Amino acid sequence: MIIAVDGPVAAGKGTLARRLAAALGYDYLDTGLLYRGVAFRVLAAGGDPGDGPAAAAAAATLTADELGRPELRGERVGEAASQVAAQPAVRAALLAFQRGFACRPPGGRGAVLDGRDIGTVVCPGAAVKLFVTASEEARVQRRHRELLARGQPAPLSEVRADLRRRDQRDSQRAIAPLAPAAGAHLLDTTGMSIEAAFAAAMEIISAQLLTDERGSPDPSRRS
Repeated sequence: MIIAVDGPVAAGKGTLARRLAAALGYDYLDTGLLYRGVAFRVLAAGGDPGDGPAAAAAAATLTADELGRPELRGERVGEAASQVAAQPAVRAALLAFQRGFACRPPGGRGAVLDGRDIGTVVCPGAAVKLFVTASEEARVQRRHRELLARGQPAPLSEVRADLRRRDQRDSQRAIAPLAPAAGAHLLDTTGMSIEAAFAAAMEIISAQLLTDERGSPDPSRRS
């Protein structure tokens, strides 16, 4: 059982995906950490995140053990991750890692993956696809609160500019641009608490699984 959760930065998809995985007893993968791991490697070596070959080389040898580094959550790494994620060779190198986790989750029951292209590229045959979004202002405010909680204060104007840069890069890249997958359920979390978003997502998942159990054809599960 695979559940794909996609959406732009600060839409709440990561928090939601973790809640869903815990409630369902599934394994969870934050695919954004893979790109942050690659970015961290490139930066640590003094390289340029926009250097395709260097980023691809870092991606080719990335291991799961490296994803627990606290440094991966920093803003500098986050910005660099958005740059390396635009490199086709990087995405290709990390695709097998993501699909392997989805098809063979450690716990064996199911997997919840969140990112930008889970439903469109990584797992187009996912049983349930969610596209989580929110208004720009709501995402700016969430991102600002997140940074403050981490002790990384930044003016709202800077947070907004950074969010817009990432949105543009994610939606306009040539390979796997951010977009709702075919058959994805749109979940707009603007004005929603995490509890409300979780309840709405669980309702979608339950309804989708019930439909599948009844044997109704679901064209979105064809890859």
